[in-house]
Amino acid sequence: MDAIILAGSTNSAKLQEASGVAAEGMIEIHNKLMVQYVLEALLASENINSVVVVGLPEVQEYFRDWPEVVLAPAGSTPVKSLINGLKHSDSAGMVLVATDDIPLITTEAVDHFVGQCQDRKADLFYPIINREVHEARYPGSERTYVKLKEGTFTGGNIFLINPNKVPQCAAKVEDFVRLRKKPFELCKLVGVTFLIKFLLRALSITEAESRVSSLLGINGYAVISPYPEVGLDVDKLSDLEMVKNYMTG
Repeated sequence: MDAIILAGSTNSAKLQEASGVAAEGMIEIHNKLMVQYVLEALLASENINSVVVVGLPEVQEYFRDWPEVVLAPAGSTPVKSLINGLKHSDSAGMVLVATDDIPLITTEAVDHFVGQCQDRKADLFYPIINREVHEARYPGSERTYVKLKEGTFTGGNIFLINPNKVPQCAAKVEDFVRLRKKPFELCKLVGVTFLIKFLLRALSITEAESRVSSLLGINGYAVISPYPEVGLDVDKLSDLEMVKNYMTG
């Protein structure tokens, strides 16, 4: 399958001040760009044919002479960037999508996620990581968690999609992306019954899958990943310092 890296976001003010760059993926960590760590993990996977980097102008300029990279311009939102990336992909099947801010991602984590998806039919596969697993590996990291019947989970920053389904659900996905770190607001979007079950911690993974699938008009499936690296994104200065420490530890 093809892969798409979304590299069209800008850093927070504090990250820009600390890194000296505006583009998220252009942050340098131990003499390598953050987006480059993600790219190399994908290129090393036997499941990936080619990688499309959807980036800001400075990201595209950096990778312009890389023969193994296909370039596409960033859109004004992550969903619009995804649509731009899909236009540059030749894949007839599922496409793997990753953000540019998960520098600890490994090929092993990517292959495990893809392997968990292969025996099921769905239009969207999304990884979730148990809080205990995440905090055991990366104690002290700040994440947004959701409490479900099966446990407390955080979301990942990679997913598999059926590109043919993206146009019909793009607007709804925009809402989900905008509210992805606001669980309460996200639950209001999906309905009162859903919200009540969420507040009572009586919502199951299957019920969450069903409701999201219904809203988007697709078949979605959550994959519990034992690799917290798929969800550990760098969007704060503290995240950057922690990642640097783990890379040298």
